[in-house]
Amino acid sequence: MRRNFLLSAILLVLAFVVFEHPSAYAATRPATPTAKAAQTHNTSALPPGYVGSQMCETCHTDMAHSFAHNPHAKMVFMHGDKNLTCENCHGPGQAHVQGGGDITKIFRFEKPSPKQIDEKCLACHSTAHPDFMRSPHAKAGVSCISCHSIHHSTAPKLLLAKQPQLCESCHTDVKAQFAMPFHHPVPEGVVKCTDCHDVHGTFSANNLRTTVDQNRICTKCHTDVRGPFVFEHAAVKGVGCLGCHSPHGSQNPRMLNMPNVNVLCKQCHSPVAEGTFHSMGQGSAERLPCTNCHTEIHGSNLHPAFIR
Repeated sequence: MRRNFLLSAILLVLAFVVFEHPSAYAATRPATPTAKAAQTHNTSALPPGYVGSQMCETCHTDMAHSFAHNPHAKMVFMHGDKNLTCENCHGPGQAHVQGGGDITKIFRFEKPSPKQIDEKCLACHSTAHPDFMRSPHAKAGVSCISCHSIHHSTAPKLLLAKQPQLCESCHTDVKAQFAMPFHHPVPEGVVKCTDCHDVHGTFSANNLRTTVDQNRICTKCHTDVRGPFVFEHAAVKGVGCLGCHSPHGSQNPRMLNMPNVNVLCKQCHSPVAEGTFHSMGQGSAERLPCTNCHTEIHGSNLHPAFIR
C-alpha cells in the first residue's frame, strides 16, 4: 500500500512540473520552424531574408548531417562565413520558416524548368562550365540535376552516378555500339565517356573535347599514330580519325567504318585505285588490301606513298 502511494505521488509531481513548465518537455523533442522561432533566431549577422543553416537543420536533420561530406559544404565560407549553405541554392528561407515550412516560399528543384535550374547552378559554376547553355544537353532540356544528385550521390567528388551507366541511360544507341565485337574498352572501365566528351559543352559537335589538333582526342592514347610525320596523310589532317574509324564500336577490325579496306580507301582514291586495277589486273588488286603495301597509312617519315 505504502509503495503504491509513493509511486502515485511521484507521478503527480511530474505531471505538475510538465503542466506548469512545458519548456521542460519541449526541450526533449525536435524543434519545428515557426514564426516565433524565426523571430527569436539571431539573424542580425545574416543578409536580409536569410535564416542560416542552423535553422534549416531543425527540420532537415538527416540531410544536414550527410551534407557535411558534400563538396557544397564549403559554401559555408561564402558571404563572409555567415553560416549559409542551404540558402545559397534554395534562396532566402525566412518566408519559408515564418510560413511554418510552406514549400511554396522556398526554391525547390523539383518544380522549376531545366533552364531555371541550370541558371541557379551556373550562378556559381559558370566559370568552370561557360559553354553549357549552348551544349546539346542544355538545348535538349537535360538540366544539371538530371546527372548530378546533390544530396544523394554515391560519388562525393562530382556527385555523379557511375559511368558509363549514367550516359547510357539516355544514349542507348551508343550503348549498342559498345556491344559490337570491336569497341573502345568503355564497358570494361578502361576508358570513360568523359575522356573524349566534355558533357558541359564545347564548340565541337557531340560535345567532343576541343583541342588545337582535334585528332589529339584519339592520339593522346594512340600515340603510335600521333606524328608529326614528314609525309602526312591528307585524310588524317583534313577529315580526321572519324573518316575511317567508328569511335564507339564496330563489327569491323580496328573499328573501321567499312568491312572492306579497299572500299574504304576508294572513297578518296578512286582514280588512283582505278589505275592500279588496270596495271595489276582488277581481280588481283581487289583481293589485296591497300594496306598490304601502304602500311604506314597514318603518316610516314620515309615514303610519300606511306610505303614502309
